[in-house]
Amino acid sequence: MERSQQRWVLAVLCGVLFLTFLDTTIVAVALAPIQSHLHAGVDELQWVIGGYAVAFAALMLVFGAIGDRYGRRKMMLAGLMLFVAGSIVAALSPSPLVLIIARVIMGIGAAASEPGTLSMLRHLYPEETSRAKALGTWAAVASFALAIGPVLGGILVGLDGWPTIFWFNAVAGAIAVGFAFRVLPESSDRGVGAIDKLGSIVGPVALAVLVVGIVEGELKGYGAPIIIACFVVAFAGALGFAWTEHRARNPLFRLGFLRNIPFSGALVLAFSVYFAIFAIFFFVALYLEVVKGDSAYLIAGVFAAMMVTMILASLASGRWLRGTNVRVFTGLGAFLAAIGIALSDYALSGPTHPLLLAITLAIAGIGFGFVVVPVTSIALSTVPPEHSGMAAAATNTMRALGITMSVAILGSFLNGELTGGLSAKLARLGVPPVFRQVVINAVETGGVAGHTGGAANTYGPIVDRVINAAYSSFHAGLTESLVVATALMVLGGVISLLTRSRHTQAP
Repeated sequence: MERSQQRWVLAVLCGVLFLTFLDTTIVAVALAPIQSHLHAGVDELQWVIGGYAVAFAALMLVFGAIGDRYGRRKMMLAGLMLFVAGSIVAALSPSPLVLIIARVIMGIGAAASEPGTLSMLRHLYPEETSRAKALGTWAAVASFALAIGPVLGGILVGLDGWPTIFWFNAVAGAIAVGFAFRVLPESSDRGVGAIDKLGSIVGPVALAVLVVGIVEGELKGYGAPIIIACFVVAFAGALGFAWTEHRARNPLFRLGFLRNIPFSGALVLAFSVYFAIFAIFFFVALYLEVVKGDSAYLIAGVFAAMMVTMILASLASGRWLRGTNVRVFTGLGAFLAAIGIALSDYALSGPTHPLLLAITLAIAGIGFGFVVVPVTSIALSTVPPEHSGMAAAATNTMRALGITMSVAILGSFLNGELTGGLSAKLARLGVPPVFRQVVINAVETGGVAGHTGGAANTYGPIVDRVINAAYSSFHAGLTESLVVATALMVLGGVISLLTRSRHTQAP
């Protein structure tokens, strides 16, 4: 393939990637107007986000395997058209239920489209150095999509309400279909045999039930019988999936690849880095907005530092990456990210200076950028080319799980501090029970920041003590989240140092 044609193909693949990654964050800014217009409850709003994530995470392995066998271009085109259809239904939704169904359809379309953006790169760039550069571009586009989502979503909602987001998705998706149809070459590996039908059912069901348990557990409590049942079913399904794949002639996921330490390590790192990214992206932003009362423009400026360095580091690591440097890049990146996260928590401990926080987030961004490209490169380079769709789907599944679990699990930590920790502090201050929930609700919705002066004049110094207790509880929850994210990145750095640096193919 000529170089100019390679560039066109890479551009189209990155366009598809941008669209599916963008939808991970663009809808978050539309939840308030959706709630107002469709009269949606909190649990329904949770599934406006979670419906997309569950379908996305659960079905990528299946669609990656189908694309390997019957055509990656065909699968990508089908997924994009489904994504467009779901976007149109979402834009016209008359009720929360219809919107949630539309989001699930969009997630299915994204799951069908996403694996091809990586697996086709393996065939488009067979030489490792050029592939690493292309993967650097891929990772930079993914970072940019995640970063620009809330900004673009806010602009679109401001222009003509929340449906504008989905009309944008529909138009952009239709354009992507046209370019993909004209530019992308077909690739497949028909010699791998028929798809594993039983594994295609058991695996996604187990994964979907697990994600449902995580998301709903934040709302209903992780000790609720229905949530415990979800985890039991997910565990049993995982065992069933492993048994099925071990016996299948053409398994959906070859368990033997997990014996390849670089490949397994790449999956762990893919989960860890996106878990940590979203710990910062959502919870630090929430803290700045709710507790510090910072403006949206100031918050965007602070986070721009992390996203710029992450994009630049992704591009640089793609150009510098060599087989002998994989361990160095991933280890250095993971430890830098851990340092940046820890320093960010320190910067948030007292009066927060935007410049100091921007510097600490920029350090974390460099670390993230140094990890995402080697992780993807390892996953694709350590399996035979005919299984590149499986490798790409497995990596993206771990990314999606990292995002989903970060928001759900760390959100439960934060809610635990606000309900348990803050309630205990308010009780010690002598605040009556009826007013404790009022304070908690005010903190959760941002009703405290910047509105305490009049209350202090009316009710005296007790107001300042209540506000300080609320802020310290919120910060305690944030610290727990960032400590978990830091620990995961340290673990990732250790795994990188213990992983062989030369790529080897799994059996």
